[in-house]
Amino acid sequence: MGKNHPNVDPYIVSRVRALESLLLEKGILAPDAVDRVVQRYESDTGPMVGARAVAKAWTDPGYRRLLLDDPRAALARFDLDYAMLMVVENTEATHNLVVCTLCSCYPWPVLGLPPTWYKLPAYRSRAVSEPRALLREMGLEVPERREIRVWDSSAEMRYMVLPQRPAGAERLSEAELVPLITRDALIGVADVRPSPAAAR
Repeated sequence: MGKNHPNVDPYIVSRVRALESLLLEKGILAPDAVDRVVQRYESDTGPMVGARAVAKAWTDPGYRRLLLDDPRAALARFDLDYAMLMVVENTEATHNLVVCTLCSCYPWPVLGLPPTWYKLPAYRSRAVSEPRALLREMGLEVPERREIRVWDSSAEMRYMVLPQRPAGAERLSEAELVPLITRDALIGVADVRPSPAAAR
């Protein structure tokens, strides 16, 4: 359905396309309306807002403090008013992981569309019961010396991880850092990796 969400259930895709076709046929939906909505969630809001906030926090210590202390004010700089967000910072001692154990509460305006696995019972239960093993299976090895803190989203509060800036990316500008920051890193199931060009 989109380049950021390649693993969508084919049944859901077919239903969405059928509904879109019907709405277009009845004249309820303009032909480019869906494209505008998808563009908004993939680029204008979506993971780009979270990525831009993280890149700015990495390059501006004052903004980093604001993002951690008052995420609403920090996100307002990107024309987003989102009150129910707490930002948690990864450090050498702590790795943060976000989950919603009850349903699938998720900060859509900041991170865009949620990944399919975020809503699955296996992720929701194992993130709490065995987070280190779960992250290992998802491709992220968190050393035993680092504590893993699990943050359970709710209707009242959502979470975003402020990942560590990767080694080798010190010379990159804010704009160059943004493409390196993925939705998965903002949830806590991946680290940010420097681009090959940055590593040179």
